Amino acid sequence: MNSYDLKPDCEKCFGLCCAALYFSAAEGFPQDKVAGKPCINLKEDFRCKVHESLNKKGLKGCISYECLGAGQKVSQVAYDGHSWREKPETSNEMFEVFIIMRQLHEMLWYLTEAFLLQADNNMKDQINYKIEEIEKLTHLSAEAIIKLDLVTIRVGVNSLLFKTSELMRKKAAYNQKNSLKGKKTIAGGLNLMGADLRRKNLRGADLSGAYLIAANLKGVDLSFADLIGADMRDADISGANLSRSIYLTQAQVNAAKGDSDTKLPKLLVKPTYWLKHL
Repeated sequence: MNSYDLKPDCEKCFGLCCAALYFSAAEGFPQDKVAGKPCINLKEDFRCKVHESLNKKGLKGCISYECLGAGQKVSQVAYDGHSWREKPETSNEMFEVFIIMRQLHEMLWYLTEAFLLQADNNMKDQINYKIEEIEKLTHLSAEAIIKLDLVTIRVGVNSLLFKTSELMRKKAAYNQKNSLKGKKTIAGGLNLMGADLRRKNLRGADLSGAYLIAANLKGVDLSFADLIGADMRDADISGANLSRSIYLTQAQVNAAKGDSDTKLPKLLVKPTYWLKHL
C-alpha cells in the first residue's frame, strides 16, 4: 500500500462524501442532510459548486473531511467507473460500501505509520501482514465488503497501533511531573476543550481520543504525542511542532488553526487557508 493511495483524488470519485454521509449544519456543513441524499452544492459532474469558498462560507465540516482515498477506490475499483447517477439502483449499496471503505482506509493509514515508526522487526512483520490483509479486503466485491465484521478487524489493528504508540511514547521520556493527570474525561476522552496547554510538556503524551477543541497549543512540542482520534477542531497549533506526532491525519490538521511556522509530518500538508490569513 503506497501512501499516495491513501490520499483523496476527487477527479476519480463520484462525489461520494457529498452524497453518502449525514450532514449537520451545526457541524459546519451547508445544511442538515440525511445520509444518501446529495448535497445541494454537488453538481452533475460531481464537483462542488462552492469548493473555492468553503473557508469564506465557514463550512468547516467540508474543509476538514478526508476520505483517505476511499472515494476513488469505491468509484473506480469496486464499481468499475460506473457512478450512482449512471446506475441509481446501486446508489444505496455504493454509499454503504464507501462508508466501510473509508474505515478500512483509515486503518491502513494508521498501520502504514506504525510500520514506519516500528524498529522491532517482529512487530514490523505483524503490521505488514495486517496491512496486506486489509488491502485485500478493499478489493473485495461490494457485497462482500458490506458483510465485513469491522469490529473484529479493528480490534486486531488497534492492538498493533497501541503497542507501537506505547513504545514510541516511552522513548520520548514523557515528563510525568508536568503531565495531564487529574484532567477530567468525557465520553472516554480527555477533556481539554479550550485549555491553555502552552506550558505543558506534551512530548510523548497520550492524547488519543482527547477533546482538544479550541485548545491553545501555540508553539507546543507534540513530538511522539499520540493524537489518534483527537478532536482538534479550532485548536490553535500555530508554531507548534507536530512533525513527529503519532497518528495525526490530514483531517485533524484541516480542522485546526495553524500558520507557516507549524511543523507537520512529511505526508501532511498545510491547508491553503492557513497561509491566506498571514
